[in-house]
Amino acid sequence: MAFKVGVTRDLLNAAGKPCFDPRAFDVLKANTDIAWEWVPEDMTELTPDVAARYDGLHINLPRVTAASLSRADCRLKVLARNGVGYDTVDLPTATAKGIVVTNTPIAIRRPLAVATLTLIFALAGRLFDKDKLVHQNRWNDRVDFMGQGLTSRTLGLVGAGGVGQEIMQLARPFFARMIAADPYADAARTKSLGADLVALDTLMREADFVVVCCLLNDETRHLINAANLALMKPTVYFLNVGRGPIVDEAALIDTLKAGRILGAGLDVTYQEPIEPDNPLLAMDNVIITPHALCWTDECFHEIAATALQSIVDVSLGKRPAHVVNPDVLGKTGKSVGAA
Repeated sequence: MAFKVGVTRDLLNAAGKPCFDPRAFDVLKANTDIAWEWVPEDMTELTPDVAARYDGLHINLPRVTAASLSRADCRLKVLARNGVGYDTVDLPTATAKGIVVTNTPIAIRRPLAVATLTLIFALAGRLFDKDKLVHQNRWNDRVDFMGQGLTSRTLGLVGAGGVGQEIMQLARPFFARMIAADPYADAARTKSLGADLVALDTLMREADFVVVCCLLNDETRHLINAANLALMKPTVYFLNVGRGPIVDEAALIDTLKAGRILGAGLDVTYQEPIEPDNPLLAMDNVIITPHALCWTDECFHEIAATALQSIVDVSLGKRPAHVVNPDVLGKTGKSVGAA
């Protein structure tokens, strides 16, 4: 009996081609019983009919809710998330249904760390201000748009997991000091990468660049709020490459409007796509990218290949490399993926 796999259609580009190297699908050849196809319809939330149609799904943006998995004949065995975050998946329901949920944390680390440095360099060097000077024939005004050097500054990372550690490795040559706030981080590992673990309030007071790079969960939702935003120095740049709801966006907007910090670089926002009337869009000192700054050909190939490998592993009864709900593996005496 074929192990049926669906790939969500939001992974197709405008030309109807995969937005990653199609050779990523070659990993599926490791199990000749796998039959794959693009999910017939586009959707923002996985429908119960689709969940009952496939044994495995390579899923990008569609949310997976309790309703998605509600049919008694839901046959899903694995949901392979395209990326590191899995806040769009109802994890308790998937676990209760015996569905393995995976992500791709290794594939995303270097691209997201590079994207973070891209935002830091653009803000510190006032890249877009200087671009406007040239386009507006204001070349001689450049003395009024001095950038900010990094070698005397402190980088603060809210989150010292895989992405945070990758940022440390890349950023270490540029900054005088690096600090991180993460109650679950290994202090020795963090120290070996050149950063000191500190309390979040200390980080907000002392960092010159604050970077949010932790996962979104019940503990981190609105972790960055009005109280700790008020602790920052007026010369700070604030960046978020994690998830929008980690930050109280209204409080951040008030902070920027009041000129209490220099600016912000956001690859994520509270609402995605961002509302057209969001005040952040009218601010010259804010760079916003569409939750895609790290998207490159290399990044998406590695993500897709990793996600598809997870599906292969489950189909063969093996444990995938990146299971985010490991409790599901002990729910039955059967091997992973067994019918």
